[in-house]
Amino acid sequence: MSEMPPVKRVLLKLSGEVLMGEQGFGIDPAFVLELAKEVKAAQETGLEICLVIGGGNIFRGMAGAAQGMDRAQADYMGMLATVMNALAMQSALEQLGVHTRVQSAVEMDQVCEPVIRRRAERHLEKGRIVIFAAGVGAPYFTTDSGAALRAAEMRCDALLKGTSVDGVYDSDPKKNAGAKRYDTVSYDRVLADNLRVMDASAVALCRDNDIPIVVFSIREKGNLARVLAGEGVQTIVKGEA
Repeated sequence: MSEMPPVKRVLLKLSGEVLMGEQGFGIDPAFVLELAKEVKAAQETGLEICLVIGGGNIFRGMAGAAQGMDRAQADYMGMLATVMNALAMQSALEQLGVHTRVQSAVEMDQVCEPVIRRRAERHLEKGRIVIFAAGVGAPYFTTDSGAALRAAEMRCDALLKGTSVDGVYDSDPKKNAGAKRYDTVSYDRVLADNLRVMDASAVALCRDNDIPIVVFSIREKGNLARVLAGEGVQTIVKGEA
């Protein structure tokens, strides 16, 4: 079994689809609260936590562009979806007594802070969770790229990607029952074999900054804590694998 490297500060990237729970669309407040409990339990181990949440449960820019929308316009709509998800997670965390700040790459002062690295650093030092929203603030970049950027910017020890799948496979496990799961795999192998862990730009950014990517299932209750303890099922993407 692969083991997590020692970490003090992590960035947790959640797909927007996870916030749907068992619904087919939107946000399931009860499931978001369960996710918030997982994040709180991880923070209580002494971790400093940054969060990035996708927007695919509300609107996905590339899907809109595929249906004839202007790509840049569609991507901006996707960014707004990530802000909505960030606010939903902030509300859930604060119900649990966890102080949380949302910073958006697209300024909207009435609902959240702008992204200011030093302010985010200060929030983390004070024990707050920081949720980064709106990706990188520009079209043609996904929230995966935004997560990698923020992980590098905030000097995180690891980027944890919580998805509906329990790791990285050599083919789609939902379509191929014989798909092989990796315990560890190199950045270069992920890029060369197009393993779809994250966008190529995000994987390259993590590689260049030596930030391991830990892929695991967030849907399994208590799994985040197990992964951080080196006990959960996961795949670690790193330099030498």
